[in-house]
This record gives sequence, structure tokens and C-alpha cells, in this order.
Amino acid sequence: MSLQVRRISGGVWVHFHSQEELFFPHKLTCKEGHSGPTYESMQAVFDLQPFRPAVNLSNPTITNISFTLYAVLGVNEKTQILTTFLWLRLYWHHEFLVWDPDECDGVTRISLPVKQLWSPDIIVYEFVDDDVSQACPYVYVNHTGHIRWDRMLRLVSACNLEIFSFPFDIQNCTFTFGSYMVSPALTFKEMSGNSKRYLEASGEWELVDILGETSILQFGIDEWDIITFWVVIKRRPVLYVVNLLIPSSFLMLIDILSFYLPPHSVDRASFKMTLILGYTVFLLIMNDLLPSTANGTPIIGIYFSVCLALMVISLLETVIITNVLHHNSMKYQEVPNWVRVVVLKHIANLICYRWPDDVRPPSLSQRDEPERSNSSSDPQIVQPTSRAPDQQPASNGGNRTDSVYKNLTLLRPLNVP
Repeated sequence: MSLQVRRISGGVWVHFHSQEELFFPHKLTCKEGHSGPTYESMQAVFDLQPFRPAVNLSNPTITNISFTLYAVLGVNEKTQILTTFLWLRLYWHHEFLVWDPDECDGVTRISLPVKQLWSPDIIVYEFVDDDVSQACPYVYVNHTGHIRWDRMLRLVSACNLEIFSFPFDIQNCTFTFGSYMVSPALTFKEMSGNSKRYLEASGEWELVDILGETSILQFGIDEWDIITFWVVIKRRPVLYVVNLLIPSSFLMLIDILSFYLPPHSVDRASFKMTLILGYTVFLLIMNDLLPSTANGTPIIGIYFSVCLALMVISLLETVIITNVLHHNSMKYQEVPNWVRVVVLKHIANLICYRWPDDVRPPSLSQRDEPERSNSSSDPQIVQPTSRAPDQQPASNGGNRTDSVYKNLTLLRPLNVP
């Protein structure tokens, strides 16, 4: 046996010159009355199982890789792990398993145990767990020497998951196929069509596309041919919209409608407290549906936090209004005129509130009141001649903050019949 080292593109190949290489018959024999090649002729091939089936070892063994994505079994956002189920298919050429169909009773394909033949040691670089799927023990061998090996693969791989746009997120995970020892020439073909047919019917995830690219991985002076597949999947958001977004929107709508309750009603505060309590229970229940990760917070979590904060602010507003209504407003200082103008005029216009015709918005200061009373266009104001001691003048009452309605009523002119 002689040894020869050759360097070709893609790596260094060690070429063994042996008796099997120089004198091995390249075609299997058949016997009359037997379907397919004889066992005696294939036994010599089985004996060479540890060696790559090539007459000239300087030529790489071309291996074609394809897979069908059957299901997405799980997506763990916290550990950044994607669990999928694949049907992996490998093609390669065995130069010693060749026969003539005319001499073998028309047999063009046979099945052989995969353990008796050489097979490429294809692995997935993103593997983070052992493969516990059932292995297929047989391969199909064509009379031209082409071998097809189908096997099931439960792939637990690492994936960089982005959940900011949950539940409308799109994930892009990579599957990198390569070899440990030898460096065969790896190829692939379009495969997203079959995967879409299996994933579009049911499940939480929908397959968008599968893209592939061949490249060379360099590590020091060594080189390996690899194939990188990008699997793009999109989450179906219907479940989360129905169970999370719609109930939260209903609770927020009820909280907004609670402003139509009378301000002096005691039930208004208790009603808002009940809403906050119900929303808190809702957040505890939905916590199991939200993904958790240390990389960031999904935008839907920020939305729920903002909704809870708005409910708390709404409750504080109710507490302040109740305090103003149930205490004597005369003990408070006068509200500045600019505050009344901003709130009762500009903010009223912002929310499309239209003032009644007989009520004038507080756009004028207190010094404009005498001018408005002396104007010829305004109706004459009748001043009362006597007033009870407990009553306050209308000019002073109009500047108090006991209620907006009282302010507007005191600003209304009195017409002389």
C-alpha cells in the first residue's frame, strides 16, 4: 500500500493506493434467476465500509442535502432554543455500487443497510441537544451508484430570537450543515415548497421561506464546506389578539366610559377600583402567555403597563374630584385666570367641546367684567339691593373652584324682563 498527499481547492486529501483501488471491479455481477446483484459481489463493497467510495480519492464525494420542515415543536425565548422536526434527505454517489439492469433481471434500485455502507458524517453546527429521533436503517441504491438516505431529525438548535414585536414577530433561524472529518462537496436544492404545505395547515408558526447558501468555513489551516439554511418563520397572532389585546381594550374602554358617571357619585371611585383589580388579575393570568427573555421586553408588555398606569391615574383623578366636591371650596385659593383659560377654552376646543350659546367661555380676565357690563350691546344687569349674610357676591363666586358648573352659572348675565 502506498500513500500520496495532494492538496486541492477545499482542503488536503490523503490518497491511499491499495489493492482494492487498483483491482476492484467497478461493476457488480448478477446471476441468472436472481433479481439484483449477488451478495457475493456486494460483500467486497461492505468490507470497504470505513473508506470513502471513490476510485480516485483526490475527487471529492458530492453530497446533496435537502430537508422538509414538518413542524415547529417549540420556541423557548428565555433559553433562545428552537425545536423543530425535519425530514432530512441525503444524496451521494457510491462508485462501487454500479450494475447493469439488463444483466440483473431489470432491477434498477435496491435497498441496503446503511451500517454496511459508507455515509457522509453530516452534522448541524447549531445542535444543543442529542438527537432522540428514530433512525432509518436502510438506504436506496440506484443502479448508477446514487444513494438516497431519508432520516427523521428532531433538531434542537440555538437561535437568536427577537420578541420585541410579539405576537407579530418574525424569526430568522439558521441551520448550518457540515462534516466532521472529510470535506465533501455539499450542494442543496430548493425545498421551501414541501415545507409550506405541511406547516400552513395548523400550528402556531407559519413558514415564510427557506434560503440556502454554500460557503467555506476556515479554522486555522483547515477548511470545511458548509451549507447555511435560513429558516424564516412567522407567528400566527390570532390566539394572542383574542386572548390578550381584545380583553385589555374592553377594560380600557369601560374605564374611559366611567367618566360619564356623575362626579359627585360615590360609586365612581369604587367602580374604577374594581376595574384596576380586574385588570391586575388579567395581567397575572396572561403572564404565562407572554414570552420572557433577558434581551428585552416585548412591546405588548409595555402596552399593558401603560394601560395599568392610565387606570391608576384615572382613579387618582376621581379621588381629587371627590375631595373637591365634598369639602368647602372657599378654603382653597383662587384659580389663576390663565389656568381657567387653558383648561376651559383651549383644552375644551382640543376635545371638540362646544360651549352653549348663553354661556361665555372664560377667555377674559376679571378686569374685563366691568367693561362687558357697561357695554351697550350687553343686556342690563340688575344689582340686588339686599342679600342674605350667608350669600356671596356673584363676582367672587365666579372665581371659585368648587365646580365648573357653578363658575359658568355665575358668569351668565341676568336679563331684565
